[in-house]
Amino acid sequence: MHDQFGLDGDAAIVTGASRGIGRTVAERFADEGVDVTICSRDDEEITEAATAIDEAYDGACQGVACDVRDRETVEAMVAATTEAYGGVDYLVNNAGASFVAGFDDISANGLDSVVGVNLHGTVNCTQAASDALREGGGAVVNVASHAGQQGAPYMSHYAAAKAAVINLTTTLGYEWAGDDVRVNCVAPGYVATPGLETQMGISAEAVDRDTADRTVGVEAEVADAIQFLASRAASFLTGETVPLKGKPQIEDTPEV
Repeated sequence: MHDQFGLDGDAAIVTGASRGIGRTVAERFADEGVDVTICSRDDEEITEAATAIDEAYDGACQGVACDVRDRETVEAMVAATTEAYGGVDYLVNNAGASFVAGFDDISANGLDSVVGVNLHGTVNCTQAASDALREGGGAVVNVASHAGQQGAPYMSHYAAAKAAVINLTTTLGYEWAGDDVRVNCVAPGYVATPGLETQMGISAEAVDRDTADRTVGVEAEVADAIQFLASRAASFLTGETVPLKGKPQIEDTPEV
């Protein structure tokens, strides 16, 4: 691998990382020798994940139980990272939540929960880590969704929150460039996570990664893109959102 694709920072925070895309990203960063703090709301799950990563890779890993909607616990997570690892060079805002419902059936509590995790959680973590990121320069990678670019039937709350994350990325890419902090975003489509297997019956083992003729990705492919955006190879890229959705969906031209 060319050196510019490696990660030369010392410390990272990856949210929503007890499993799925977040855990794969944390493993990738730790494999690069980066010390990683991972978080989720489940204390037992995050402790088990952190122990496994810490034992398997060069980078150290600590798990912190944290609800990204709660600013106080987010600030404690950032403080634990700077205390253990000396700073924060990378922040991956991966924590997310959703459920399927028609627009008229989304309750106020449901809306608050989905917007809280996806948007407010991203804001909380990014603001809490801002001083540490600015201290030596760094990179933020937000995880949005193709739904945030194009909308998604029966997921209007989720699509709206992810659209806000995409817009936030563009704005912070501008505001923080002078502080040597790059802010970018990935917008995955269908990814063969355990959640997708539960919902749609598509497992990662069923995805042929060697062909471009597909519309379902795997967690490692999202981690590839996030590593690129965090690395020096993306040094001239900030404020952008990279869509990860496989083969373009082009509808037949309608007859006139």
